Amino acid sequence: MTVLQKKTDDNPIAHLTDEDIETLGNELDAIRDEVLTTRGERDAAYIRKVIDARRKLELASRAVLLASGFPPAWVAGTVGLSVAKILDNMEIGHNIMHGQWDWMRDPKIHSTTWEWDNVSPSEQWKHSHNELHHTYTNVIGKDNDLGYGIMRVDEDQRWSPFYLGQPLWNFVNACIFEYGIAAYDLELRGAVKRGQFKDPDFRRRGKQVLTKIRKQITKDYIVHPLLSGPSAMSTLTANLTANLVRNLWTHSVIMCGHFPDGVETFTRRSIVGETRGEWYLRQMLGSANISGSKAMHLMTGNLSYQIEHHLFPDLPSNRYQEIAPKVEALFERYGLRYTTGPLPKQVASAWAKIIRLSFPNGFFDRKPGAKVSKLVRRNAGPARTAAAAA
Repeated sequence: MTVLQKKTDDNPIAHLTDEDIETLGNELDAIRDEVLTTRGERDAAYIRKVIDARRKLELASRAVLLASGFPPAWVAGTVGLSVAKILDNMEIGHNIMHGQWDWMRDPKIHSTTWEWDNVSPSEQWKHSHNELHHTYTNVIGKDNDLGYGIMRVDEDQRWSPFYLGQPLWNFVNACIFEYGIAAYDLELRGAVKRGQFKDPDFRRRGKQVLTKIRKQITKDYIVHPLLSGPSAMSTLTANLTANLVRNLWTHSVIMCGHFPDGVETFTRRSIVGETRGEWYLRQMLGSANISGSKAMHLMTGNLSYQIEHHLFPDLPSNRYQEIAPKVEALFERYGLRYTTGPLPKQVASAWAKIIRLSFPNGFFDRKPGAKVSKLVRRNAGPARTAAAAA
């Protein structure tokens, strides 16, 4: 079979034969087919209920914020608006744009027509997320979601001094996550490196992003504050806070699904000639879950079942909790690690990896004095060294 990942000493799939992997794929296909044949009114009612609840919550929160000069109203309105924005981003927008509800044939709840409360245009997000990330999950050099092009997330990635700042980059990215995703979907970094600003397609997509940003800024930071009259400034801060909370929450959930210890990465060579069973196996090894309550699963957009989502990205999100025990049983039967844990543990694990990989491999194994001196020697050029000597 095609080698799926790099490890030789502790290879989690060394015990599996080609036949095992294809049988595993068939069993996962059977789980998928069972859900496809039982989708119906219960599922449709679920997503309609969530959409309706989010809209009512946003309207109520914005109404309360008309009196945001009164501190309790500011707190209540900000909390409600934060929850509404998280629901719109996670359980509604993300999943609808995956095509999870296209089978309903409702033109208002369809991947081709849905636009979310986010500065990233849905068309560009669907390309970078659905087509690229889910196809090349955790393949270094193919899946740009791995570190979003600004972080080192695997020991085999070549280290440079730039990565010393990645804990800071990651925090800043978390605070402005919707704008980071918009730049990522636009492929702005690549355009800068290649000097493609005059490319007609890039200019068209750039105009889409700027139009969406203008729309979001106008709504949250001009129209709604002005409607609050004397409470305009406090409503403005409430909207800023709600967007910040949504960004931090979304970033944390996504980090928990892709970066904690136990999640594997893969080489480009490993997916050459990849079979359906091997693709399934890569999703299983390249994702992690978050354990918690039903409310927590709802607020994560059921991405707390990231493993199940990566296996079946177009199945209705409300069904992931139902199939998770079946998927976990397959992990156990085939001797694979089902990576999961509470939110604080997964967030801490992801951050620990980001901090550890901001330094060269083996840096934390050395004596403190040797660490600093070796780092300086490695990155001080001749001119810098001579200047230090002088």
